[in-house]
Amino acid sequence: MGYRDSRWTGKFYWDQIGRIQTLLGRYVKEADNKFDTNKYLLLCEQLGEEPDPAKMPLTSSDFPEEVQAAFFMFSLLPDYYEGMSGTYMGKHWNGIEYFFSLYEVHEPRTVLYLMKLYEGEVVSYRVKQAENKRKTEERRSKAGGGGNYTHNVKG
Repeated sequence: MGYRDSRWTGKFYWDQIGRIQTLLGRYVKEADNKFDTNKYLLLCEQLGEEPDPAKMPLTSSDFPEEVQAAFFMFSLLPDYYEGMSGTYMGKHWNGIEYFFSLYEVHEPRTVLYLMKLYEGEVVSYRVKQAENKRKTEERRSKAGGGGNYTHNVKG
C-alpha cells in the first residue's frame, strides 16, 4: 500500500483504498457462491476459452498483505447478532488490541481501517440478503391467496 506522506502519494493511497473497497464488495458477494477458481478454470478448459483474470473469482491471496492481515484478524473476532431477530450486526471488537499485540501487527491503524471496510461490506451484503428474503416471502404469501382452503369434492 502507498504511504500517506505527501500530497501525491496520499492521493495514490486513497486510490488504492477505493480499489480495495471495490474488490472487497466483490469478494463478499463471491464468498457465498460455490464457484471457485478451480471450477472457473475447469469451465474455461471445457469451453475452450482463455481464462480472464478479471472474471476469475477472488481469493484472499489476490489482496495486498495488509488486507490479508485484516482478513486474518477479522476471522479471530467473535460475531455479534441482534437478540430477537438474529440479525448479523458485525463483530465484537473488544479484543482487537490484544490480537494486534499478540500477532505483532506492524500497521494496526491501517489493518483496523481495512477490517472496518470489510465489516461494512459484509454487514451491508447480509442486510440486502435478508431484505431480499423478506420480500420473496411476502410475494409468496400474497400469491398464495392468504389462506388454505379445502374443498369437498364428491366423486
